[in-house]
Amino acid sequence: MVKSNRKRPLYDQLVDLLKGKIENEFEPDSLLPSERELVDQYGVSRTTVRQALQELEQMNYIYRRHGKGTFVSDLRNHATNLSGAYSFTDQMKSLGKYPETKILLYRVIEASKYFADKLNVPLGEKLIKIKRLRLADGVPMMLEKTYLPLKLFLSLTEERLAEKPLYEIFSEDYGQIVKMAEEEFYAGIARINDSEFLDIHEGTPVLNLVRTTYNSKNEIIEYTLSVARGDQFKYKTIHLRS
Repeated sequence: MVKSNRKRPLYDQLVDLLKGKIENEFEPDSLLPSERELVDQYGVSRTTVRQALQELEQMNYIYRRHGKGTFVSDLRNHATNLSGAYSFTDQMKSLGKYPETKILLYRVIEASKYFADKLNVPLGEKLIKIKRLRLADGVPMMLEKTYLPLKLFLSLTEERLAEKPLYEIFSEDYGQIVKMAEEEFYAGIARINDSEFLDIHEGTPVLNLVRTTYNSKNEIIEYTLSVARGDQFKYKTIHLRS
């Protein structure tokens, strides 16, 4: 039972109790007790329980799935190092997860002013637009929208992309060696369209990522906008002092 304490709100005490259980008792991706069960177990109101769960979700300790309940996040001991070249497939394999990609859209478009500027191509230049959903062990993890200059990948097809990771296609099929990738990331909340694909509630915390990839000639070969589930991704960067 949570005890009344004037100095600390009940929901804050409940957060600490649940954090302790998550860190020491619960397995990653295990189902938490329902709100009603937590109310009965800790002798607090449903409002207090909801406040505590909201706080834990923002701290990335838990995540929710529509119609299935609240689960323990699997990110406390794993982080992606942003100083290295990122590969969703490699990252998921390193965590012992099975990576999967679903291609939601593949089409040729004309570059608007925004994408012409981002890819450093003329206005109206032909681009390949790819929308992909990335999953691990069947759980949606990231929604990506990728834009490639068509002139560099004229023979690329949706079927080929379904067979092979994009960065392997770059190097093995087109001789495009990645020299550098710039990546920006910032916190946001899930929009309704993205939340449906990611199986999270609208307004749930997410990570937005913007990636610009350069080849050995300093040409931009990829521009990707991604939305990653905040409960499934944790990033770190390493700074070395010379």
